[in-house]
Amino acid sequence: MNHLELFAGIGGFRRAIDLFCQDNDEESRCLGFSEIDQFAVESYKAIYETEGEVELGDIQKFVRQENWVEQLGQYDMLTGGFPCQAFSMMGKKRGFNDERGEVFYRIIDILTETQPNFILLENVRNLKNHDEGRTYAEVMRALSEDANYEVDSVVLDTKDFGLPQTRRRVFIFGIHRGHLQDGQTVEMSREEILQISGNLNGETSLNHYNSVLDGLLSHQVDQKYYLSERIKPTILSNGSKNFMSKSEINQMIARPLTATMVKMHRACQDNYYSDEFLAAPQPEEYLQQNFTKEEQAQHSIRKLTPTEAFKLQGFNSEDVSRAREAGISNHQLYRQSGNAVSVNTVYALLHYLNQKYDILNG
Repeated sequence: MNHLELFAGIGGFRRAIDLFCQDNDEESRCLGFSEIDQFAVESYKAIYETEGEVELGDIQKFVRQENWVEQLGQYDMLTGGFPCQAFSMMGKKRGFNDERGEVFYRIIDILTETQPNFILLENVRNLKNHDEGRTYAEVMRALSEDANYEVDSVVLDTKDFGLPQTRRRVFIFGIHRGHLQDGQTVEMSREEILQISGNLNGETSLNHYNSVLDGLLSHQVDQKYYLSERIKPTILSNGSKNFMSKSEINQMIARPLTATMVKMHRACQDNYYSDEFLAAPQPEEYLQQNFTKEEQAQHSIRKLTPTEAFKLQGFNSEDVSRAREAGISNHQLYRQSGNAVSVNTVYALLHYLNQKYDILNG
């Protein structure tokens, strides 16, 4: 399968396609990738062999070049997690009034000119609700009417696919109408995806964890990841009168990773773990003790390491090592993991789509 990865980050779509093709005795080839964050580009090129691939960089500028279509050539699938800050509950939700939302139309430009058989896009779940549904309607209209794809979408949660992180994202899949068989439509069902992908465990090259305690969290990490006595009360607090939310540590299924987790938000937003929990013979019994905030503050509490954050997205410790060797700081590694698409979720979706639409032979 030849593919093009837009808004690549650290290559979640690429890793999923590579593993899926490998497990099905097929070849995968990335013809090019786009990413404007130079640190993410450096990580991407450290993790993958990209020699000979087209580096699109900023696709706004790329599509203004005279020969950009010829540079890309023919490929089977376009993938991308287009910028979500414009639609996210965490952002200002300005949608297409934000330049990061407007860049969506460059996807339409590329699809219109290159016409790959398939598209697979990802965004935050709030895309469907933004501007009372009008933003989502425009995304689907542009893909259908302007780019000529039959499309449907589904919301999937990372925790359902062997990665212990609550992370709900909307995935949009489309088939070019010139590639559709007579009478064929595009429909995706979360229930069908869960049913079909439920048979994958142990039969793939994916990393799989039942919880954060299933070989994902390390029992010994550098002291720099531990919370100081001064900051513990802030991290553990439930907030102030302007923002109140129950802060809890030691989550068996991690909260959604964020690009800003390096800033260390309260434990109602980011993930923190105590040595006492990790060392407990019966972690479930430990959690039932219902420690007060004051008692918790006496424990040794730490944040996730970059390696653990990468693992929560389906990547490997080797990926982190390669990025570090390229000079990428922990600060950037946290950002990159928080912005990544979950590998296992994409893999499960590819498996489902291949069963239903034979995408490997497309």
